[in-house]
Amino acid sequence: MPSALWLLTALWLSTFQFYVHGSTQEKLPVEAYASLPNVSQFNLSPNGSKYAYVINNKGELILAVRDITTGKVTAITRTDNLNAKLNWFDWLNNDTLLFGISYTKRESVVRYTRTELLSFDLNNISKGAKLVVRPKRGQHNAQFKDHVIDMLPDDPEHVLLSIDLKQPNRPGVYKLNVKKRKLKRIVRYKAHVDGWIADRQGNVRISYHRDETRIFYRLLDNKTSKWKTIFDYEVFSKNKVSVLGFDSDPSILYVKAVHNDKDSIFKVDLKDPELTRELVFHDPNYDVDGTLVYSPITGAVAGFSHAHADNSIQYWDSDLKTLQSSISQVLPDATNIITDMDKTGGRYIVYSESDKDPGSYLLGDTKKNSIQYLAKRYPKIDESNYLGKQWVEYSARDKVKIEGYITLPQGYEPGLKYPAIVLPHGGPYARDYQGFDYWSEFFAHNGYIVFQPNFRGSYGYGFEFAQAAIGGWGKAMQDDLDDAAKWLVAQGYTEKNKMCIAGSSYGGYAAIMAVIKHPETFKCAASFAGVTDLESMYSRARYFTNKDVVRKQLGGDRSLLEKVSPVSLSEFISKPILLIHGTEDVTVPVSHSKKLVKKLRDKDVTYIELEDGDHHLSYQPHRIQTLKAMLAFFDEHLKYKK
Repeated sequence: MPSALWLLTALWLSTFQFYVHGSTQEKLPVEAYASLPNVSQFNLSPNGSKYAYVINNKGELILAVRDITTGKVTAITRTDNLNAKLNWFDWLNNDTLLFGISYTKRESVVRYTRTELLSFDLNNISKGAKLVVRPKRGQHNAQFKDHVIDMLPDDPEHVLLSIDLKQPNRPGVYKLNVKKRKLKRIVRYKAHVDGWIADRQGNVRISYHRDETRIFYRLLDNKTSKWKTIFDYEVFSKNKVSVLGFDSDPSILYVKAVHNDKDSIFKVDLKDPELTRELVFHDPNYDVDGTLVYSPITGAVAGFSHAHADNSIQYWDSDLKTLQSSISQVLPDATNIITDMDKTGGRYIVYSESDKDPGSYLLGDTKKNSIQYLAKRYPKIDESNYLGKQWVEYSARDKVKIEGYITLPQGYEPGLKYPAIVLPHGGPYARDYQGFDYWSEFFAHNGYIVFQPNFRGSYGYGFEFAQAAIGGWGKAMQDDLDDAAKWLVAQGYTEKNKMCIAGSSYGGYAAIMAVIKHPETFKCAASFAGVTDLESMYSRARYFTNKDVVRKQLGGDRSLLEKVSPVSLSEFISKPILLIHGTEDVTVPVSHSKKLVKKLRDKDVTYIELEDGDHHLSYQPHRIQTLKAMLAFFDEHLKYKK
């Protein structure tokens, strides 16, 4: 294992200029925050001789491969995230990259996503990327062609692919020869199947099913070759079980289930007829929100990721635990995550983030006992201007404790009152974390206090806390945001007439509902891709296979949705509204914002439509345009003078 002293010396020599900055604090342009990350998604080849990663070149994303020895960089594919997006990529073998792309299609009034699977042979660069899945005559042209369920790391030519080539929405599992582009079905479709899970030996062992709102898993018995149901529950119920994966022993399965109100990790011996669950890890304060981590050498489970663990990963593997400890000595006061390793454990990628650094990648080498800096995600943000988030807790009106994160503006002086923005997350079954957030950081850099409450309905705080999201739109989780604003006033951060609210997706809905339900609290509201018409969401769900799940999440009673839909309550909007929406949003259609704009034509509403924009501001110019518009909107209505 590496020597901490040697690691420290190597890092200091390679990154000295990186950590030395002047003390001047110049105002950064919006592009410093709103640009897509400068680099991302580093992925080592199996033998560690090269790595693939994504480079941002002025908004054009380039999937590239760098040879570590020669330094040669090869461009694999390019996209601006407007007409097509890179979904994922991984190494098939040391010389071939496999990657999935997505694009939007339209049929009648419905927009939906299609995906393709491509490969790139580094030994035949001139041939470029090739489509791997080509349905034959008579086969269904599957909507999703990049759903790889296992990369088969011990097989350099094949992967396991879930795809519906026989009939729509009836996927089987195929063994795909990537080079020859040939598919061989190995598991037939089974009723209500929605996904498949393979063991560490590459055998399909578990099927995941959804029948209306019933969820169940089935296991293939290796001895009898028969399938049997092992977990069965109603969606959003306390009996939920999520399969995390197999250990190297194919009879050992790890699952996540509720224990004392929190999602916890259990181990199940599949040879046990009772499928007894052995508790492996439980956090009494938070749901376990990560996945299993495997040893690249043995293939066994080496630990698991969890946002509230040290360095976000808790290792069981002693060698990895020692390596993690050495890295932390080199990079103290930072969260250092080993994101990838080669098959020998020789080279590894570290992602490091701290209150001085919004995120950097480093390359380590256990054989050379060295680690070197690769690149920053946001090059213009450094310790001289990075603000970071502070954890806080407040009490809602019914005494429920709510956690959140506050970002204080550049040059903050205690005792002064600043204009503030409450920034609820999307989902709503999601949450905010303490790491870098370009939204909060941008607004705080421009003089605003930003508060991100993890209101009721957020994931991570236990089953009962999250249940508020089921049929709870416009109710307690909306009041939690009003209480967050009042807490800011009570703590002396701001004044009652100096607050606005903003968000995207569900957060956009919450922002609009805030000026409907609590107009005395907020001076304005800004929404990107916000939900405005819950009845429309309920109705539109009929076009998709998960319609019953969506409808249950909304509460299951369509007649009640009018009472919590902004389009139905538009007459109560008396504050300025900013609406921004992409025309190709397949998650929340642009019609949501258009309907509300039509209802508000006699009121103070600003509407910006992003041509070909999606739900995630994936296209860099749209991201820049959105943040510029929101900042101008807040500056105008909060009367903030720079």
